[in-house]
Amino acid sequence: MSTTVKPPGAPEAAPEIKGAAVRRGDQVFLGLSRGAGVLILVIMAAIAVFLIWKAIPGLQANTANFFTTQDWKPDSDPAYFGIAALAFGTVMTAIIAMLLAVPVGIGIALFIAYYANKRLGSALGFVTDLLAAVPSIIFGMWGLSFLMPQMQGFLQWLTTYFAWIPLFQNDLGIYTRSIMIAGTVLAIMVLPTVSAISREVFLQVPREHVEAALALGATRWEMVRMAVFPFARPGMISASMLGLGRALGETIAVALVLSATYSINWQITEPGGNTFAANIALRWNEARPTGLSALIASGLVLFVITLAVNMIARIVIARRSEFSGANS
Repeated sequence: MSTTVKPPGAPEAAPEIKGAAVRRGDQVFLGLSRGAGVLILVIMAAIAVFLIWKAIPGLQANTANFFTTQDWKPDSDPAYFGIAALAFGTVMTAIIAMLLAVPVGIGIALFIAYYANKRLGSALGFVTDLLAAVPSIIFGMWGLSFLMPQMQGFLQWLTTYFAWIPLFQNDLGIYTRSIMIAGTVLAIMVLPTVSAISREVFLQVPREHVEAALALGATRWEMVRMAVFPFARPGMISASMLGLGRALGETIAVALVLSATYSINWQITEPGGNTFAANIALRWNEARPTGLSALIASGLVLFVITLAVNMIARIVIARRSEFSGANS
């Protein structure tokens, strides 16, 4: 029988906790966690059932193809509406927002975490967190009164030098209330979310990884590329997906800066365009029963799109985390 001799000065081992108290605590925690997860699923299912139930009357009255029709006349006789133009506007404004916001947001987060001194980094972090709390209607009014006039010169420049790209053609000569401006406003709204979450992820990278890369002679950028990005990539994807979710569902800001039209126009510097959320906000009060059901049907499509985006993001994050070093 062997005995273990404790070295002099060694700390006392933590007492082992036994008994019904531990088991009861584990059971309570397990029950609460499981209940919270089930509750979320029940709420999501209830929302889906409600949307489907309310959308059925409008879909039954519709005489057009719901997925390919661009017009929106649900209260006409016969009802004629579809989501093609709304889906195009929603996806296009969200893509523009992400293309503008994600690189800038990640760059700001990197600067705060690894380049700025402590005082400057704290100030910039506070400002970005503060921007995330600004109401969307403030961004919309700012975009309508300030950003739109200031962007006209830039949009004209795009048309002048890049008109060979169909996206930047402008046959009307008008550069206000366009999808490009709406996407820019959304990018400014999404930027604080992407930057704040990415910053927290960068600050959680193990210090040993950073110091080891620098000790091997890596430059600051090489350290970021080889030690920070592999570890933080799942968090960066999560930040981008959260920003995308806000861009897809934004309502008031888009409604203020877009000229609501129901047509697919690839020339994003021309006036026109619409999104699911903005269309629901603008048409809800004046819609009759069939129109309300049609709006709920469009909301159901937006619900499915958002759910699909988040599911794809979770799959990507799960695959990337296997070799990112985040689980080690």
